[in-house]
Amino acid sequence: MTIRDSLGLPISGATDTGAAFYQKAVHELQCFVGDPVGSIDAAIAAAPGFVIAHVFKGYLFGLATEREATAVAADCFAAASGLGGTARERTHVAALGHLAQGRWHAAGGILEDLTIEAPRDALALQAGHQIDFFTGNARMLRDRLARALPAWDEAMPGYHAMLGMQAFGFEEMGDYGRAEALGRRAVEIEPRDGWAQHAVAHVMEMQSRQRDGIAWMRANPDAWAKESFLQVHNWWHLALFHYDLGEIAEVLALYDGPIFGTRSSVVLNMVDASAILWRLHLGGVDVGGRWTPLAENWAPKAMSANYAFNDAHAMMAFVGAGRADLAGALLDAQRAAMEAGGDNAGFTRDVGHPLTLAIKAFGEGDFAQTVGLLRPIRSIAHRFGGSHAQRDVIDLTLIEAAFRAGNAALAAALAAERLAARPDSPLSQLFMKRAARPAEVT
Repeated sequence: MTIRDSLGLPISGATDTGAAFYQKAVHELQCFVGDPVGSIDAAIAAAPGFVIAHVFKGYLFGLATEREATAVAADCFAAASGLGGTARERTHVAALGHLAQGRWHAAGGILEDLTIEAPRDALALQAGHQIDFFTGNARMLRDRLARALPAWDEAMPGYHAMLGMQAFGFEEMGDYGRAEALGRRAVEIEPRDGWAQHAVAHVMEMQSRQRDGIAWMRANPDAWAKESFLQVHNWWHLALFHYDLGEIAEVLALYDGPIFGTRSSVVLNMVDASAILWRLHLGGVDVGGRWTPLAENWAPKAMSANYAFNDAHAMMAFVGAGRADLAGALLDAQRAAMEAGGDNAGFTRDVGHPLTLAIKAFGEGDFAQTVGLLRPIRSIAHRFGGSHAQRDVIDLTLIEAAFRAGNAALAAALAAERLAARPDSPLSQLFMKRAARPAEVT
């Protein structure tokens, strides 16, 4: 008898027990809660020939943006490759193979074609959506889900996740009204959906609705934070709202608590820690000794230089901690990465390396060089991944560097630009006040 998943798709090599663990892992991943690795390991233990379970595990590790995790993804690809399976499953295996070799765009393209043919393949949609995020492909963040949603309805398991992903895609494309409506609906259906929660937070961040954002995030934090492996990123969103309002004590409390209180060595968590401390650093806030443990955690991870977006955030920590040795080693690792294969060579060459150099220059007080390095990459920064909210740190660094370089005309132009884009942001208004006093720009 053919065993099928909860949406009716055949899953080769599964047993009833293995399928039950697999469905548990799918739900955990769709909500970003629990232990999907543990659940999928249990599925594989119950059914060693379970093709899509090996693929699922490979996606979990391949999307972690850490070298050691990518090696696990390669092992999962090897295990799945010899198991056969349906045409759909073999396509998944091919996509995983590309991902494990750092060919992000190829993996995303294969999954795009797969979900055109099988729009109810929830795993293909979610893996593809994450690839779109890590490659900064805003249009596909929207359109991958838009193509599939007509085949879905609210009675289907995982429908909330489809709405949450579509919400984030709409937000990244600037369609804020529909993004917020879909994100809120997803959270109504499944309050533990951390990705949908975060999609609505992104809308409020882009619209400078700080008080709304704080209310949204503080309304039910147990739902999106408890046992959630996306919780640090969502706490970071809350910290951004307080940061824009100038509520520095709140930001530091969040940093010392849920953002980096446990001193996580997970790269995606350290990205958020670096990103919030660097914003404070740009504003002249003394963060005390907070940079040092963060830099120490980055040190063994950053030297792989396997994902350019991470490199820039590692450099923030090295600059903040005054670790010129680690900064130099990171730049050497990036130079090697640009000579290696895979898409990260392009991510690094186009955006990551000049940005990392600019952050180092800022730390050394060479603000003119920072400006010179950042201006050419602003319009292409999406190429190295992340969201608009995350990449905003590039603009913030550029503005501050222009002020400190004494380039009053550029600082005024950038301040006016930001006010036009974010008229309700207190930070935008602060930049305008500084620009109106050119003798004080430095």
